[in-house]
Amino acid sequence: MFIDWNHFTPWSALAGGVLIGAAVALLILMNGRIAGISGILGGLLKLKREDTGWRFAFVSGLVAAPLVWQSFMRLPSVEVDGSYGTIAAAGLLVGLGTRFGSRCTSGHGVCGVSRLSPRSIVATLVFMGTGFVVVYLVRHVFQA
Repeated sequence: MFIDWNHFTPWSALAGGVLIGAAVALLILMNGRIAGISGILGGLLKLKREDTGWRFAFVSGLVAAPLVWQSFMRLPSVEVDGSYGTIAAAGLLVGLGTRFGSRCTSGHGVCGVSRLSPRSIVATLVFMGTGFVVVYLVRHVFQA
């Protein structure tokens, strides 16, 4: 992944953060639900009739947001320097981590930390620290 720091402006990041915060606040205030993406998507795949409407709307918003954004601004280019095997393994590990951690990174990092949940603060520190260590090892130790 490459970040073009020469053309980085904080405004799009700020706008995205405000939109995420607003969506999370609205979901918990209006629906009493935590905005953890893996839980929302997992619940959508279970197909419980009474619970699918808001889940489908939330996931649809995630898909529609970049489409709306590109009508105003150019979408950033995405470069992934991993093989399909590496990406699949990473996805599997993240999926296992969300199951063992009882929520995904968005559930803990965005919602749990903002509620000052000790469990979420510890979980966020663990997955961020693990990510830092893995990136360091892959980029600097295991790279020949």
